[in-house]
Amino acid sequence: MRITQRAVAQTSLLGLNQNLARMAKLQEQLTTGRVLNAPSDSPTGTNKAMQVRQSTDAVMQQARNISDGQGWLDAADSALTTMLNQVRRVRDLTVQGLNTGSIQGNSASAIATEVASLRESLLGVANQTINGQPVFGGATDKSQAYDPATGAFIGVGGTVAGVDQTVPLVRRVSDTEVIRVDVTGPEAFGEQSPGRDLFALVGDIADHVLTAGADPTDLSTDLADLDVAISRLLTAAAGIGARSARLDAAQQVNTDLQLTLKGQLSDVEEIDLPKTIMELNMQKTGYEAALGATAKAIQPSLMDYLR
Repeated sequence: MRITQRAVAQTSLLGLNQNLARMAKLQEQLTTGRVLNAPSDSPTGTNKAMQVRQSTDAVMQQARNISDGQGWLDAADSALTTMLNQVRRVRDLTVQGLNTGSIQGNSASAIATEVASLRESLLGVANQTINGQPVFGGATDKSQAYDPATGAFIGVGGTVAGVDQTVPLVRRVSDTEVIRVDVTGPEAFGEQSPGRDLFALVGDIADHVLTAGADPTDLSTDLADLDVAISRLLTAAAGIGARSARLDAAQQVNTDLQLTLKGQLSDVEEIDLPKTIMELNMQKTGYEAALGATAKAIQPSLMDYLR
């Protein structure tokens, strides 16, 4: 079989072009810092990168959910702490009202006035909002959990006709875990029917202080109910604290997962700089050697000039 000069030239040029293409690809990778600059670079790698990016998007959304949930729980915890301090003050005043021997002149009226003022303050704290939504209102579209005028609960939650109406607000913090981030007014401050919730109780105490000197029975009952209300507030605060601890743990797991996914994406998409530089130098050396060898193998003849 005869090998023509044209065949030798074409084969040599094909090899040179292939070396040049590999060198150009390595230069592109060095310029961009990425192994994958187009899906055709590695279909398998591109598929894996898409999966990692999808997982990263989910983890970032969960991180935002955790941050939002922490905001809700922090707001509820702060409000409950404030209310506990105020309710303890109401208890002190109630005990003072029961001590009929110490009430002289306008003392009962002063205690009643302070208790009534504390009730208004308690209602104000109970109507605290976060992002325009009441902290203790549940899944409501209203801007307040309690009617400031009547003290009636106007949010979503509590028991109606024996049926629990509570719709908990939850946040997904991982692929497998969902955490509740709210507490409703009836859960923290008591049901309005049957019985009295915290605000009705404090309002009654303000009235009963004025008659405690003649009949302390009502105020004694109020004091016992107030202890139950304080216990309910403490239980709600403990629940908020437990869920907050779960969110903190979920945040740590989420942060670790973000770092893991970032490393996986780097392994798939980003270049190994020393290795790429070495490969580029090797390709460059090989190309220059092939270029020199080709120049010696393909010598132009007189016929080439005559063509």
